[in-house]
Order: sequence, then structure tokens, then C-alpha cells
Amino acid sequence: MQAIIASTSTLHGSSYLEYLQPVLRMHFADNEEVLFIPFARPGGISHQDYTEKAAEGLKPCSQTVVGLHEFSDMKRAVSEAKAIFVGGGNTFLLVKQLHELDLMHMLKQSIENGTKYLGTSAGSNICGLSMQTTNDMPIVYPPSFETLGILNFNINPHYLDPDTSSTHKGETRETRIKEFQTLNSEIVAGLREGSWIRINANEITLEGDLPAIIFEPGKQAYELSPSSHFKF
Repeated sequence: MQAIIASTSTLHGSSYLEYLQPVLRMHFADNEEVLFIPFARPGGISHQDYTEKAAEGLKPCSQTVVGLHEFSDMKRAVSEAKAIFVGGGNTFLLVKQLHELDLMHMLKQSIENGTKYLGTSAGSNICGLSMQTTNDMPIVYPPSFETLGILNFNINPHYLDPDTSSTHKGETRETRIKEFQTLNSEIVAGLREGSWIRINANEITLEGDLPAIIFEPGKQAYELSPSSHFKF
């Protein structure tokens, strides 16, 4: 497998995918075309508009981008694609669409067979064992929370550390993840903005400048440094 699993598509002060472009040039170097799956974005932007945004973001990498919504046979398009990008939006919506179109298993199979993969935000959430550690609101009801499982742990993109100066008394991201683990056994990796996970064959490493925070059930949360391997 060859995958880039990023916390976000856009960092403050930069354009769409800009911070990832050096990595993506190498990742997609042998691919002339990238299949974009735009199903995570709710109303306000069409699938075609979202695909054009993805194409603009990948333009410096010299890739042609085509949207999955343009194909009458989506399963075949996913199975034959050499490179796939799943963008962010709402994870509930993305997972619902992938299950209802019977594409979740096909997408997993393609990645396992060597299709290059890029996921951002919701597209990263689906790489874990389930989507249950998303930050998104349940705007739709998917038939299953099960996702790709190309990682043997869950992702929490856009991870935010507790703000010690805040007067807000609501739950922190850390609290929410620990609540999840009172009823579920999955390990969770909190990815801070600007961080990503790279899968290179059997190696899974943390990339970017910031450490990830790892939550293992029954243990104290700890940080994983950049360039470290995920070994669970």
C-alpha cells in the first residue's frame, strides 16, 4: 500500500493542499490521472465544483483529476484507478455514500492492491477501523460505521489540545476520545493540523512537524514524534 493520510487539506495562511505539494509530487509521480471522490462535501458546492477545486490543488503536481461522479460504472472506475484522492467534508455523509454505492470494499481492495491513495480530513477518517472518532455532526445516518481499515487504529483529524486559558467548560477533544474508549477498544491517533500518516508497504510513519497524540485504552495518552513508526 502507498497512502498519504492527512489531518487537513488546508493550513492557515496557505492554499488548498499547498503544504502537502512537495510530498504529493513524489507520491503521484508515476500517475498521470487521479480519481477524486467528492462525496464528503454537503450542499453548497457541487461534486463537479469540488472536483475542480481538487484539480486546482493538484495542478502543481501535473496530474489530471477526474471526479468519480462522472462515471456510470463507479465500481469499475475505483477498481481500475491507479491513484485516488478522497477529500474532506462530513464523514457521516461520505461513509453513507460509500456504503450505499457499495464502494467501501472496492476502495479498500484497490488500495491494498497498490493504488496510490490520498485522504484529507473525512478522507483520512475512513482509513481507520471505524469512523466513530470523527468530529463531524451526524447529518445523515450511514448503514454502518465500518470503514476501510487499512490502518489498525482510528484517526481523529484536526486534533486540538486543551486550551488552558479558556473559560469554556465543555468537553475537550481528549475527553471525547476517552469517552469513546470506555465502550470501544480501538486505539486512536489524534493528528494535529499539518501532520499526516504515510503508509509505505508495511511501514506506517508519522510525518510533518508536530507529534501525534496516541490514546490506547487503559493507558495514559502519550505523544508520538514525527518520523516515528506506528506499531500497535
